[in-house]
Amino acid sequence: MTRLRQTLPEDALDACDRAILNTLQDGFPLTPQPFDDAGAALGLSGAELIARLTRLRDIGAITRFGPFFDAAAMGGAFCLCALSVPEEDADRIAGMVNSHPEVAHNYARDHALNMWFVLATPTPEGIATTAARIAAETGLTVWQFPKLQEFFIGFRVTA
Repeated sequence: MTRLRQTLPEDALDACDRAILNTLQDGFPLTPQPFDDAGAALGLSGAELIARLTRLRDIGAITRFGPFFDAAAMGGAFCLCALSVPEEDADRIAGMVNSHPEVAHNYARDHALNMWFVLATPTPEGIATTAARIAAETGLTVWQFPKLQEFFIGFRVTA
């Protein structure tokens, strides 16, 4: 389980890092050399862009780099789920939850429901099936919070 992260120091990101974060949220080229093409727009080689993305992930500025698929638009479903996990058992339970390919990501929260994860399944029925499987394996109640309304929130850093 990902532990609560600390805020990055003010000097953790330079102007180039900020430009990368802002630019790549708007799209990524689907070309034979996408990192070269994306890097060129930022004044970087493809290798430099990859190195910077790796560093951004390593310092916790980003948690992943990859596509975001709209499962619902493709006939599937997403659901935010939560567990109340005994702290001493958090790593073991996180391993069990994360072993399911339907788990998109998993993170800790300072709350009675202290483990949150997102399920993404090819069918809406897959949410209940996977949640039931996780509940049976962990012995814990899987609280499901289905999406009622979609919000598109852009994240930009001062460049």
